[in-house]
Amino acid sequence: MTLPEPTTPSLRVQIRYWLRKLVKPVTLERRAEVQVQLREEAHPDFDYFLMVVLSSMIATLGLLTNSAAVIIGAMLVAPLMSPIIALGLASLTGDEKLLRDSGSALIRGALIAVVIATLLTWINRFLPFVTLQELPVEVLSRTRPSPIDLLIALAGGLAAAFALAQPSLSAALPGVAIATALMPPLGTIGVGVAMGRWDVAGGALLLFITNAVTIAFAATLIFFVLGFSPVRRGENRLPRSLVASALFTLMLLIPLTGLSAYFFQQANETRQINTVVTEEVSKYDAELTELQVNSDGDTLLMDITLRTSKQLSYNDVNTLQRDIAFRLQRPVSIIVNQIVAARLDPLVPPTFTPTPTPATLTPTPSFTPTPSLTPSPSSTPTPSPTATSTPTPAMARIVNPFNTYTQCLEIRQNPGYDGPNIGRLGIGKYVTVLYGQETADGLVWLEVEDDDGRVGWLPQVCLTTVTLTPSRTPPVTATP
Repeated sequence: MTLPEPTTPSLRVQIRYWLRKLVKPVTLERRAEVQVQLREEAHPDFDYFLMVVLSSMIATLGLLTNSAAVIIGAMLVAPLMSPIIALGLASLTGDEKLLRDSGSALIRGALIAVVIATLLTWINRFLPFVTLQELPVEVLSRTRPSPIDLLIALAGGLAAAFALAQPSLSAALPGVAIATALMPPLGTIGVGVAMGRWDVAGGALLLFITNAVTIAFAATLIFFVLGFSPVRRGENRLPRSLVASALFTLMLLIPLTGLSAYFFQQANETRQINTVVTEEVSKYDAELTELQVNSDGDTLLMDITLRTSKQLSYNDVNTLQRDIAFRLQRPVSIIVNQIVAARLDPLVPPTFTPTPTPATLTPTPSFTPTPSLTPSPSSTPTPSPTATSTPTPAMARIVNPFNTYTQCLEIRQNPGYDGPNIGRLGIGKYVTVLYGQETADGLVWLEVEDDDGRVGWLPQVCLTTVTLTPSRTPPVTATP
């Protein structure tokens, strides 16, 4: 009698053996406890739907206000993780009742969350308790799923199922709920539907499906390793539900990879356009403040808003459009919105150049008076001297346009505020304006002399000229 030759175990059997050796299966009692717990948490009762409504409101308001802290709170309150993990366990064990309950709870909870988010966003459009000039960053960040999101959901699903099966690791479940983020994508779908942004709603829907399918696959894999699958004698194959969920998860990599490649190309193009426009605008001593780019076929439609100290002409705009199109190698149509602004530096005071009123001197005209002669033969008449006016030096009065007590009340030895102070004046005092005039510290300085004979410099803006009208010299009468 010949003994049968030993057969080499298949690869699946070896993988299963090493997994069972690495991770020890849980006891029968613990398996029963997990199944009972998931059956209760995944049952679509009043408590479940109430938590869905509240978490959806929190998530939607957090998205509209762009508050990451509020969104994290919604992740902790949301009860959607339990139905997804229950789906993984039901597909592995063949529990049809658990499969129906968890599937119904997940679908109905997701629809309620989307409806609530849509209503809140729609009400906000007519009663704006949150002003939305553009979509918040927290909304946009959930519209572009990538393979990285799939890996996050895979790791989160593995951690959630393993922590649920091990009673000592249950404290890790809140952190897993934050990492997987199931409720915020549903809120983003509602925001996109209410605002008519189907691209936003579509991207968020793909993210939610990715998270749900990947978490369910990860839960199925963990429960299989921990020994939750029923063992049939002579069966060494992997469960069909595990293989099907793995294939479905891999299929999600196709759209996620395609979207990632598209978004990467779009980001590179946007960065190139911003760089080119910024560099070309700077050639006109202007600063780019806003750039909106749309496409009309192969033509780029640009709405450029720039800040400049010198207004651009029509020829400048034509040249700018031609240079941008040449560097991008694409047809370009631009509209330029100019904000003409003056640059002011608080450290440099402005140069005041008021129109001075020159001192007008009204001289008394020369005249020769008729001498008074005494009819006496011995007297010799003496004519009166000719009366002429003597011009008076220009005078100026101290004013205080700066509303301070230092800039206009101190005579400087040299032009400029750095010069030493040689005297102090008062508002309304008079000084004699001499012939010196220089520019320093952005101001015109005049050489003056005060009543005490001190000669120094004051800013021209601090002086206002006065008109001097000299009195007429009375006539002199000749005395015989």
